[in-house]
Amino acid sequence: MAPHTNLHADTSLDLALALIAASTVPVLLLDGHLTVIAASESFCRTFEILAVSVPNRRLVELGAGEWAIPQFNALLKATASGYAEVGDYEIDLVRKGREKRRLVLNARKLEYGKANDVRLLVTIADVTDARVAEKLKDDMLKDKSVLLQELHHRVANSLQIIASLLLQSARKVQSDETRTHLVDAHQRVMSVAALQQHLTTSSTTDVELRPYFTALCESIGASMIRDHNQLSLDVSVDDSTTAADVSVSLGLIVTELVINALKHAFPGDRPGAIKVDYRSHGPNWTLSVTDNGVGMPADAASAKPGLGTSIVQALTAQLHAHVTVANASPGTSVSVVHTQIAAVRAATADRAL
Repeated sequence: MAPHTNLHADTSLDLALALIAASTVPVLLLDGHLTVIAASESFCRTFEILAVSVPNRRLVELGAGEWAIPQFNALLKATASGYAEVGDYEIDLVRKGREKRRLVLNARKLEYGKANDVRLLVTIADVTDARVAEKLKDDMLKDKSVLLQELHHRVANSLQIIASLLLQSARKVQSDETRTHLVDAHQRVMSVAALQQHLTTSSTTDVELRPYFTALCESIGASMIRDHNQLSLDVSVDDSTTAADVSVSLGLIVTELVINALKHAFPGDRPGAIKVDYRSHGPNWTLSVTDNGVGMPADAASAKPGLGTSIVQALTAQLHAHVTVANASPGTSVSVVHTQIAAVRAATADRAL
């Protein structure tokens, strides 16, 4: 029986060595003294080491001694003793006259029934090119971010110039109706400029809505509220953040609803308050603008929608949300509500079209 057992063990060893040699990734099999028992052809080819010179040589002696990396060898010895395990350990392989390579190494002690014969399996991945590609991608994203911020800044400046020209034109025209339209256009352009200006100083990915809505409403209030002691505009927002493109749509909705309340809820310099509120719970959120003004007119249902109403409805549909208008007793409350279920249904319907 003994000869048969030895033959089986020899066959298993030969098979293991053959598998290591044929591995398509760089692999080393070491003993407890960090002497190479076997190396894959991929290891020898990748690191330009003669295959016949590898077996029975210590790791630190391979090549021109570039594998004599103190910290890595110390970790391998600790792994052989059972005190550590090398996982995704990164090193720089420095070879004279060759490009430095960034390597990721993994090593583990093999358990195969012979406690006195320590074996370490070491796998090596060259991630140099991948890291270069990652850096190029990061640099490109950084450049894109800078260009996008510059674009936001220039657009905001251009909008402010347009708003100034509209206001100058409004002061010169004789027609009251034309003057009203120009003032409305000025106010909308200024609000969009405020949106762009805020995005200039915000992240290009997610935008915090509390400071965003606060800055927006401060801009609207500064241009449209003459007496802040008589008419207040307050913002109450939770800690929600959202994507930059969604924040623009939300900001435009807030702008239209607040402007509408300022124009119609407080006739004859009536005092009052407007509150902008935003709350979210997971994918569900509600944006509301509420005033304590005169409330909705009796013929509101039959009235033709104005430009502001059309803008709000279009933006709300784009966000897969819906608008509700309610009597606030006193005043009016307009809410834009987004629910995940409704959004999924809307997106499915869009794809069906």
